[in-house]
Amino acid sequence: MTETTQPNRAVSDAAAPVRFLAGVKIVDLTQFEAGPSCTEALAWLGADVVKIENPKMGDPGRRLRPGQPDNDPYYFHVFNANKRSMTVNLKSPKGLAVVKDMLASADVCIENFAPGAIERLGLGYDVVRGLNPSIVYAQVKGFGEGSPYEKNLAFDMIAQACGGTFSVTGDADGPPTRPGMSLGDTGTGMTMAITILGALYQRRQSGQGCRLQVAMQDAIMHYMRINFATQGLTGAAARRGGSKVPGISNAPMGLYPCAPGGPNDYVYIMTSRANPDHWDRLLKVVGREDLIGDSRYASPADRVLREAEVDAIIAGWTRTHDKHDAMRAVGQAGIPAGAVLDTMELQNDRSFEDRGIMQVMRHPLHRDFKMPGWPVRIDGKPPMLTASPVLGEHTDAVLDEWLGLNAEAVAALRAEGAV
Repeated sequence: MTETTQPNRAVSDAAAPVRFLAGVKIVDLTQFEAGPSCTEALAWLGADVVKIENPKMGDPGRRLRPGQPDNDPYYFHVFNANKRSMTVNLKSPKGLAVVKDMLASADVCIENFAPGAIERLGLGYDVVRGLNPSIVYAQVKGFGEGSPYEKNLAFDMIAQACGGTFSVTGDADGPPTRPGMSLGDTGTGMTMAITILGALYQRRQSGQGCRLQVAMQDAIMHYMRINFATQGLTGAAARRGGSKVPGISNAPMGLYPCAPGGPNDYVYIMTSRANPDHWDRLLKVVGREDLIGDSRYASPADRVLREAEVDAIIAGWTRTHDKHDAMRAVGQAGIPAGAVLDTMELQNDRSFEDRGIMQVMRHPLHRDFKMPGWPVRIDGKPPMLTASPVLGEHTDAVLDEWLGLNAEAVAALRAEGAV
């Protein structure tokens, strides 16, 4: 993507444009999160991602309200940075023809409509492959082909419930709990993005495209590999363990309360069974050198048997320190430790912005918005964030650049309600 096609670039010395996928043309027929998170990753890497949207309301993820100003643009921002937006009426024969013309020269097509919807629109795999045998055709669904639920709709929380993450999240004696992040959606998008890159690499050699399909339920199971490993070891379904890790018998390990006692004033401390020095080091940090060599706590197994006592010893110290000081002291002693940080604390930590991990989106219609970008640094800097597109912002430019249509031809399409 060029500077001329992305005028809203946020200036940051900590980030830089990335052109790994320069020249790769992607027709993006996705909405909400699972699909858009995939195409956003590819856009950060330099692909020209053109988001095809309904002319009236666009991607439902925009949360536009008819006849009212958009007061909730942030959900759309975080999944659609660095893309271009083109409005097309896919129910118009000429609008559909425009998209087919784009697909004929595209490298990738991706959709995540409800099961059967893309076929009803006339853009199913067989149709698109007939237009362009070398295209990588990607589909994201809730449930996989052959699943008894393949026709069902799914959102993030449905995928997580059916994929296993609910079952291993929460207190051991409590109900299943939804993890706080949208692993079902964004996690699925990342598996598809990686696979698209592999398909594009293969196509350089073979010239042939392929069809990629991922179900959100199936992707969640991929992220459950440790839990399946635990099941393999124990012979029983993986359990919930709260802040502990079921299947790993070790102490101390877990969340410990810190001053001043707020809802997120905790530090996670985990000593390693493989390094017996961790326990002695931790005792020095918490001022309990008198317990070094105490036979009651000599081995990991001994400490697990007295886990409640061990936790009380550590918590007695952490309660007198704030979580940042506790993390710093324990970490400097060579023991893994992490303060529980909420979204506001992370946003206000200037080091993330200084490193380009958090970047400010400068949008033509909405206030500046700091959000996470792509986390991988490339030659020292992560990809530069650009503004999510205004609905239909790039329609004319895309029709010109992709299809060579002049202003008169675009005006004719617009007059017919095709775009």
